Amino acid sequence: MIRVGVAGVAGRMGGRIAQLVCEADDMELVGGWERPDHEAVGRFLKEYVPGAPGSLTVGSDIEDVVSVADVVIDFTHPDASLTHAKMCASKKKPIVIGTTGFTAQQLDEIKSFSEHIPLVIAPNMSVGVNILFKLAEYAAMLLGDDFDVEIIEAHHRFKKDAPSGTAVRLGHILANALQRDFNEVAVYERKGFIGERSKTEIGMQTIRAGDIVGEHTILFASLGERIEITHRAHNRDNFARGALRAARWVVDKAPGVYDMQDVLGLKSA
Repeated sequence: MIRVGVAGVAGRMGGRIAQLVCEADDMELVGGWERPDHEAVGRFLKEYVPGAPGSLTVGSDIEDVVSVADVVIDFTHPDASLTHAKMCASKKKPIVIGTTGFTAQQLDEIKSFSEHIPLVIAPNMSVGVNILFKLAEYAAMLLGDDFDVEIIEAHHRFKKDAPSGTAVRLGHILANALQRDFNEVAVYERKGFIGERSKTEIGMQTIRAGDIVGEHTILFASLGERIEITHRAHNRDNFARGALRAARWVVDKAPGVYDMQDVLGLKSA
């Protein structure tokens, strides 16, 4: 049995991940935690995760859970994820991170922990989205500079970062395929008299509304035709199942930084 600890266990994603761990035949939920001031701390975990063992409570001490877990799954906040990864590194425990919104400095610090532990970090752990990454890369390589590229993403009103980590990852993939520097060609907003669109820019359009779980579209358009590749998430379970798949994969890996392309064997595809 793989013993799993879950960060942010009383949240929307953390709670769903914990429930799926409880339902898995090869996994055991050994604990979960929240920030010290969270109302769930000290309460029985089964109030938030119906399948959780009756003896478990929502903790606030990260070390207590990490010490007894084989792997940690974290979908929280960049600052919190940095703390969690540091603790995992000190305890030599692998971690799966699905948090988005990291700064470049935070990412560099998290990746430095890979000297001690294997870690999977990905902005989107959905199997379908990771197939989308490969399709987008292949399409960009085939279409080249003859097609304009736009990325449109939509999420629920509660999402705090924009554009989504998945959209940014798509932007980098497309820019690399087109031999461009994403930081130089990304255009995040258009307003006013801005002149003609340049041939090299990659548009990044963001929608926030209602309870949209997550939608990402890559639009390739030329003078006369266009191609659209879209992924729509119907619920959060696809992200949670991807996280469990990553947790199973990473427990016996050598220290290093991995992503879902590694987990799914898509790097050489």
